[in-house]
Amino acid sequence: MFKMIFHRRSMALRACGLIIYRRLQPGCPSSKAGNNIEYLLLQTSYGTHHWTPPKGHVDPGEDDLETALRETQEEAGLDSKQITLIEGFKKELQYTVRNKPKTVIYWLAEIKDHNTEIKLSDEHQDFRWLNLEEACKLAQYKDMQAVLRDAQQFLSSKA
Repeated sequence: MFKMIFHRRSMALRACGLIIYRRLQPGCPSSKAGNNIEYLLLQTSYGTHHWTPPKGHVDPGEDDLETALRETQEEAGLDSKQITLIEGFKKELQYTVRNKPKTVIYWLAEIKDHNTEIKLSDEHQDFRWLNLEEACKLAQYKDMQAVLRDAQQFLSSKA
C-alpha cells in the first residue's frame, strides 16, 4: 500500500486542452489579413489568476483528447458539437510545477458560430477573445506564447 501511494505522488502530472479560435467576419475593423483570428483565453479564479486556453488533468480511464473535450465543456461551456477539431495540429508542453514534471497537450479547434456564448465554471473568473499579439501578452508564459504562435502559423499556412 505504501509503495502505491508513494508511486502516485511521484507520477508526472498530465493535462490536456484545446486552443479554441474563431475567425472574424470579413468587413470587421480587425479582420485585416492575418489578424482575423481570435483565440479564447480563460482567467483562473485561483492563484495568480493566469490566462490559459481551457485545459485540465486527465481522469483515470480517459484518453487525452477525451480530457481536452471534457475540460472545454466544463470550463468554457463548449461541447464537441460547437467546435471543429483541426487535423494536423497537436502540441505538447513540458514544465515543472511544484517540483513535479507536468505535460500539457493542446489540440486546435475552431468554434463553429463565433457568437456562441462562453459559460465559465467556478475555476475561471473571466474570458477574452484576443488576436495573437494580445493573447501572447496575457498568456505570459513563453511556452504558451510559442504554442499560440505555432497555431497562428499553422492556420496561416492552411489559408
